[in-house]
Amino acid sequence: MPLILLPDLGDLLRLHPQFNAGTVAELLHWLAGQGVPARELQWASGPDPDHPLRDALPAAGVTLREVPFRWAEAEADHGQLLTFLSQYPQGRERLREAKRAEQAFAAVLTAPLTPQRALSREVQDAAQTYHAALRAALGEGPGTRWRARRLEETAAALRGVAEGVALLPLDDLHDLLPHLPAARLPDLTGFLPGELSRVRALADRAWQLREEDDVGTLLAALEREAGNRVTPRAELDAAAAGVYLAVGELERARSLLERAAHALSDNLPRSLPGLVLARLGQVRDALGERELAMRTYRGVLALPYAPEVARHTAQEGLRTPFQVER
Repeated sequence: MPLILLPDLGDLLRLHPQFNAGTVAELLHWLAGQGVPARELQWASGPDPDHPLRDALPAAGVTLREVPFRWAEAEADHGQLLTFLSQYPQGRERLREAKRAEQAFAAVLTAPLTPQRALSREVQDAAQTYHAALRAALGEGPGTRWRARRLEETAAALRGVAEGVALLPLDDLHDLLPHLPAARLPDLTGFLPGELSRVRALADRAWQLREEDDVGTLLAALEREAGNRVTPRAELDAAAAGVYLAVGELERARSLLERAAHALSDNLPRSLPGLVLARLGQVRDALGERELAMRTYRGVLALPYAPEVARHTAQEGLRTPFQVER
């Protein structure tokens, strides 16, 4: 059985109701039902510790196997090139052209996506157009060496994987396939997102509350859900608390966050303790409980892992009391 390559959207998974972290968990379960060894995933999608799938997949029972290569060195090379170009007028114009290419590709990736559409010829062609535009803007050689190096190391690492599933950035799939003759893209005919996707999309939307959202409808939907292994009830409570905080209902926010904090355990997604405690610190600050808030912020920083947004919230909260406009 060949190695199956799955596309990854990184943080953009938080935007799509039908292609989010819950969807990927469901997709791996579906592939397992097709006879694919999908209980382990070869992770070839970068070192970001806050990637949404680093929470969702272990919670769904999937083991992540890091593909060994030197991302940091390739990214450092790219950073040096950007710094060099920014120092000269012609270089800055090249950077502006590259930015326009990124924005055009981002428009494709932020339009409604499903896993099937992510693998479609239209989206893969958009990825090729994007990288061709980057080559034109930044130049062959220095402008593309960093990515070529990353692709070469990824391909070399995956050639030793006989079967299973590997996760890669969506825009790398087309360029990696020729270097991995034993690999293929999955046939997703018949796959449909299910409950894990739906509840994950609800929580993602609550964490990213927008002005145009119907707050009452959103809170009612969060309250109805029991939660699941990818999006547990404690996270739904914390997400709802964020909505209550945004509308100034501090006591209700505190009640939900304290309930979520009491429900924390080792078998929950690893980012949840940091997110819950950081938001609880803010609510306690807003209620005038400064000493208790500071202890809560310190609790975030004492965790073995907390997402960067939670650590930043805690550090800011220790420096300056969090306040809300009443």
